[in-house]
Amino acid sequence: MTILRKTRQVLIGILTRCLAGALLAAAPICGNGAMAVAADDLYRAQTVVTGQGEPNRIIGFGACLEDVLIKVSGQPKLAGDRRLAVYQSRAKEFVSSFDYHDQYSGKPHHDEQGTRDRPYDLTVSFDDKKIDRVLGELGLKPWRSQRPVLGVFAEMQHGPKDYIVAADGTQSDLERDALKAAADKRGMRVVLPDTSANITVDQLRSMPPAKLLAIAAPKGGEVPLIGRLVWDDNDLGWTTQWQIAWHGKDYKWQFRGVSFDEAFRRGVGGAAQVLSGNGDPGRAK
Repeated sequence: MTILRKTRQVLIGILTRCLAGALLAAAPICGNGAMAVAADDLYRAQTVVTGQGEPNRIIGFGACLEDVLIKVSGQPKLAGDRRLAVYQSRAKEFVSSFDYHDQYSGKPHHDEQGTRDRPYDLTVSFDDKKIDRVLGELGLKPWRSQRPVLGVFAEMQHGPKDYIVAADGTQSDLERDALKAAADKRGMRVVLPDTSANITVDQLRSMPPAKLLAIAAPKGGEVPLIGRLVWDDNDLGWTTQWQIAWHGKDYKWQFRGVSFDEAFRRGVGGAAQVLSGNGDPGRAK
């Protein structure tokens, strides 16, 4: 019995040390404010459809295909590209799996409402080799290198309100959620400054990228992305300016009359375009 007890203690000790070593090895990764984008996530997208019927599912496949092609390549200018129509009509051929999540799960049906009329999150995974082949036919290639984490500094000006989107607090919670959703849609990771950084709007407009990087770096940020969104009553949308510095060159792009969801998608997407080597987002298609 004594021998068995000692053997058990030795085994427990070995397992404990192995587990501790594994946790220590993982610590630098988990400690960052943003994790690397998993390869599988790049070939997966989600959209909202009504019901689970095939006609709407096929439409959903097409929408997800566009998102995945943009996400994998880092080229946001594929959005609305007419060349995609032929591939979207065959999107089912590129799908490896899909599933639904009922947005009203757990809620009772109303009147004659059935599963046909309920909104579902449709998550679609695509075959990576088939997607890579489509990109090749479009003159693009997968962006396989490590994707830098964006440290986003976005100013929002709506009438008298003028503030910076922060990682905490309630003033910019909607914008924060929209920015994170935009990053997921474009296959990027972002970090935001805390309110404790005490960055004023005036400081942001004049602060050099090196100082912004010093603020973002402790949270995992590697490249600063600076944006300014100003509400325009005439356009009923946001006038937006973005800029990023990469390999010694400054890139700037702007647009107007969009929701802040779309503004963030174009901001993060433009950054992805630069970082992936797909050109200048400030230039027309």
